[in-house]
Amino acid sequence: MSTHPNPDIGYDVFVADPLPMSGPGPLPDGQPRAFQPLAVTLIHGRHDAVLVDPPLTREQADAVGDWIEASGRRLTHIVATHGHGDHWFTAGTLAERFGAQVVASAGAITRMHDNAYAREVLWDVLWPDQIPPSPVTAVTLPGNRLTLEGHDIGIVDVGHADSDDSAVVHVPDLGLVVAGDVLYNGVHMYLAESADGDLAPWRKAIDTVAALEPRRIVASHQNKKLDDDAARLIAETRQYLDDAETALATHETPEGFFDAMLTRYPEHLGPTVLWISSRALYLAREGGDPVRNLVEAWRT
Repeated sequence: MSTHPNPDIGYDVFVADPLPMSGPGPLPDGQPRAFQPLAVTLIHGRHDAVLVDPPLTREQADAVGDWIEASGRRLTHIVATHGHGDHWFTAGTLAERFGAQVVASAGAITRMHDNAYAREVLWDVLWPDQIPPSPVTAVTLPGNRLTLEGHDIGIVDVGHADSDDSAVVHVPDLGLVVAGDVLYNGVHMYLAESADGDLAPWRKAIDTVAALEPRRIVASHQNKKLDDDAARLIAETRQYLDDAETALATHETPEGFFDAMLTRYPEHLGPTVLWISSRALYLAREGGDPVRNLVEAWRT
């Protein structure tokens, strides 16, 4: 996807297709397990560029790096919107290739350390030998802001979405928000870290994005056939949360919740993440350690 509403600043989106996952067998409906599509955004001026949410694996990073190189711009910064590894594990690889600085909010950096620690028990189990070394090198920016050829780019903290300490990237001159995982676009949402069933904080995060009055939103998990109309993404993400809440109140088992959401959203991508969310939400009802429950939801 390429959008250039202003000759001095624009953005392009690279969408990596869903990755197969190692580990357990097929989903309850028989589908093979695969991750969600990953969208990487390049915000660019005439000469320089900023990358938002680099991908997960070496192979994806090589493709994204070639894409950046083909743009002809000099990459100055790499931004991670939150701590999940699929949004920053290749940041170091790309930073070294282009001489860029990795930046994030203070909260996101804390969560990045958590995900780096979880590599051995989670990420490297699901994608063995595919993820490069990922030391946390991100730093904060003064005021959570940077400038691209005179155009302001802000990192806006929004609180809990599909992860604690989430942020979005706001480019006022483009009417653009790169939303990380605060908004989704035609893809099942990762609810596993809302395992207490309280979706109010996520709704508040969406309200924070809506208050920025964007015209365009890039969701980091998206169906690449869909557009980036902000009003549609906001409305549809809110509706998905409403429907998930209704399904949680209606169904007693993760299988029931999973089937209900598949029926409600037959065209959505990413059913594996829906199943992981289903498992985590219902494991939480049984009690136990939340971190152990989360790992079990991913690995069984």
